[in-house]
Amino acid sequence: MSTAWLQDLGGGVYAVDTAFQREHFDAAYLLRRDGRAAFIDTGTNFGVPRLLQALQVLGIPRDAVDWVIPTHVHLDHAGGVGLLMQELPTATLLVHPRGVRHLVDPGALYQGALAVYGAEEMARSYGELRPVPAGRVQASSDEQVVLLGGSPLRLIDTPGHARHHHCIWDEHTRGWFTGDTFGLSYREFDTERGAWIMPTSTPVQFEPEVLRLSVQRLLQADPQCMYLTHFSRVTGVPRLAALLLGLLDETVALGRACAALPAAQRHQQLKQGLLALYRASLADHGCHLDTATLARLLELDIELNAQGIAIWLDRESRPRA
Repeated sequence: MSTAWLQDLGGGVYAVDTAFQREHFDAAYLLRRDGRAAFIDTGTNFGVPRLLQALQVLGIPRDAVDWVIPTHVHLDHAGGVGLLMQELPTATLLVHPRGVRHLVDPGALYQGALAVYGAEEMARSYGELRPVPAGRVQASSDEQVVLLGGSPLRLIDTPGHARHHHCIWDEHTRGWFTGDTFGLSYREFDTERGAWIMPTSTPVQFEPEVLRLSVQRLLQADPQCMYLTHFSRVTGVPRLAALLLGLLDETVALGRACAALPAAQRHQQLKQGLLALYRASLADHGCHLDTATLARLLELDIELNAQGIAIWLDRESRPRA
């Protein structure tokens, strides 16, 4: 049985490539401590068979899984939660309080994603969302600590990418499970300098100044690594944080420069501007992939980032009550 999709990161942490969109794009994490287990993020419904197979490969009984903890309820992180919970009889779902209702009754979540992606893409990439019984759901709180075996996991509220986002601190490995708060880092862009990273402004709750504060809060723990959903563990956190926040500033500047354009023109200008921004940053990082390859690898992110920036700009332009 090939298990190239299952990576042992040490310290009882395993990355499971959910195969969403492409390989090495979307990770869920399986933690094993003192005979107990937890999943952090799940990918979509189509990633759930790999999560269950990971338990089998590692010899972990399904009833040893105590927690399923999505970082937030965007579907590439939590679309498979309901289906996975059906297969884990003793697990509790631990979700940000703003996300609870969306996983107990995913109808509104599905409709929101449908508006962004369309029916064909929803069927191809996400499938039918399964509800989770309310009695199996616990809302997280800021600075909450839960135990996995005897190992503490600490949760903090980290808005900026989404208001329903929390991150999870693992003291054992001194790493944060960051969802999308600490950005995106694809292994295709690694060079001798290490990983490259970029912020994500996916619709619909991108708030750059709030995101900056969340990133700074993560850094206060002096993390040795970050476990990204997109994709896998990265180290050299101070360098990556500086790169991430610098690109966030450039993203904001690009958005403000395009703010007054008509919607369709603004969207195209944002997409072109983001590609140029990422291309220049990657060149400085020593990445020599050609522009067409960069555009292909970043196509989905550029499209969604442009949409999210536009929504943020429109929200900013509204008169405040």
